[in-house]
Amino acid sequence: MDRLWISLLLLAAACRGQPCPKRCMCQSLSPSLAILCSKTGLLFVPAAIDRRTVELRLQENFITAVRRKDFANMTSLLHLTLSRNTISQILPSAFSDLRRLRALHLDSNRLTVIKVGLTNLRHLILANNQLHSISPHAFDDFLSTLEDLDLSYNNLAEVPWDTIGRLTNVNTLNMDHNLIENVPQGVFTNLHKLARLDMTSNKLKKIPPDPLFLRIPVYAKSKGSPLSSLVLSFGGNPLHCNCELLWLRRLTREDDLETCASPPDLSAKYFWTIPEEEFICDPPVLTRKSPHTVAMEGQPASLKCKANGDPEPEVHWISPEGRLISNSSRTLVFPNGSLEINVTSLKDSGNFTCIASNAAGESTGRVELVVTAMPHLANSTSRSRDPGTAPLSRTYSSCLTSCNA
Repeated sequence: MDRLWISLLLLAAACRGQPCPKRCMCQSLSPSLAILCSKTGLLFVPAAIDRRTVELRLQENFITAVRRKDFANMTSLLHLTLSRNTISQILPSAFSDLRRLRALHLDSNRLTVIKVGLTNLRHLILANNQLHSISPHAFDDFLSTLEDLDLSYNNLAEVPWDTIGRLTNVNTLNMDHNLIENVPQGVFTNLHKLARLDMTSNKLKKIPPDPLFLRIPVYAKSKGSPLSSLVLSFGGNPLHCNCELLWLRRLTREDDLETCASPPDLSAKYFWTIPEEEFICDPPVLTRKSPHTVAMEGQPASLKCKANGDPEPEVHWISPEGRLISNSSRTLVFPNGSLEINVTSLKDSGNFTCIASNAAGESTGRVELVVTAMPHLANSTSRSRDPGTAPLSRTYSSCLTSCNA
């Protein structure tokens, strides 16, 4: 009994030395100090927080912003929870003193942009916010330390894939329930520690093959999967089940959660029950290309090339000199296959080759372009002219009109 009283007196003395914020609970487990202020109706981060705190929980309150002074000098803080508040703004340098912070929970707030500026972060939880974009440099400070990243339930149509591909220490990556339409091929190649990737309920029509998926076993659920495996979830996407997803169909999985959205003959069928031979692609077929085209030197020219196929063919152009045409100040290749030459030269005359290609093959066609020389009119020293001769400016204009016709 005496020992109990002594312990209570010591605890009371400690509390008098460093008062606990009103309506919060303080747990002093030497040498660590944890402060719990959840569901206390807070509008701001309490000012009377012990700067030596190691764990701080402020979830389920009404905090709207994180200010510079809120966590000033809290160099010992390791775990910060701000979940389920109404935070819409994190002011610059708000976390600058949290040099030892390992886990930051900001889920279920109203953030539209994110910049945390932490150097040793391992766990970043941003689920259920209103994020619509992420800066390419948002995670640069903790690229090599981050282990868990949760971006689920936001409004992200794009994520900084170059940055994602450099998270070499990441173990869990959740990007489910967003608006993501494309995943670059090979973006996960260097994520050797990745154990869970969740892309559920986005707008993905295809998932490109990645060397990471082929190196280790891929499963659909964590339960029962080996430690040295990857749990890949991609249900709820409008998958286009053609030959580009054949690599995924060949993986060893035993779930039936994913269905196909297209093509029509495979729509609503369970992905894993469709025979491999039904994952087919159609080679490109040219449906339209420009006829014989004439342009005057120095004037623009437009060459058309349209192809159908499954998947949608990509169109490239080869110049009469045999060079691949790329976008520049003079030439521009549009996604629909059109080639625009802003300023033609006599060297452009010849046969341009249109190449439409996809996973099933390619198709080629030729479009002839004839560039006519700009007329050069000799200067005349005589002011007289034949009565029926039109003025020089009119003659030049008429020539331009007839040549462009």
